[in-house]
Amino acid sequence: MDRIRHRKHKHREAADLDVTSFMNLMIVLVPVLLLSMVFTHTTVIDLNFPSGDNAADAFDPESVYLEVVVNSAGFVVADGRGGVIKTLPKVEGEYDYATLSLVMQELKRRMPEKQDISVLLMEDTTYQTLVSVMDKVRSYPTVQNLEVVQGELFPVISLGDAPRKQPKAVAQVSAPRGSRT
Repeated sequence: MDRIRHRKHKHREAADLDVTSFMNLMIVLVPVLLLSMVFTHTTVIDLNFPSGDNAADAFDPESVYLEVVVNSAGFVVADGRGGVIKTLPKVEGEYDYATLSLVMQELKRRMPEKQDISVLLMEDTTYQTLVSVMDKVRSYPTVQNLEVVQGELFPVISLGDAPRKQPKAVAQVSAPRGSRT
């Protein structure tokens, strides 16, 4: 019993911690982790929003205005004057981005100097749809020198609202017979 009491009263000194090896590890580990860190790459796309005061040059016969209309039924690629180049309906309820890319590639082959295009959207178009359409009209993947690169299509993109087409019956009701507007 005396031994137990003697052990309790014996004063022990705390052992010193040797942190030198841990500090050496941190000195080496921190620069290695910083060098291997991947920084976020952010891409910025410049957009040209159409202004309302250029209606006079909208009917210039020398230039062609390409536009892609995104609606609930799919895509309509048009010439900007009401002429439809290609209509791309949805496939199994999804937009047909692959065919849109092929149509854009064909248009670029026919008009290699053309740089601008307008993307016209319905009000309920999702952000992901907008980004996907912009990616498809701006560039396409191609192989050059055994390497996949992005081929340029129409990098100058303007955004706008898709035209709302009214049914013929509504148009006739809004303009009564015999009245001149």
